[in-house]
Amino acid sequence: PTIPQLYVKGEFVGGCDIIREMFQAGELQTFLVEKGVSVKGAA
Repeated sequence: PTIPQLYVKGEFVGGCDIIREMFQAGELQTFLVEKGVSVKGAA
């Protein structure tokens, strides 16, 4: 596992490598919004 590890509302999302991939693919912001997390600069 890579550190840090991200949990959103108690759900494990992934380690640094997965989060970086999600961010680069444009999926991280969408995922966070769908989970009800306020994202600064969200469309």
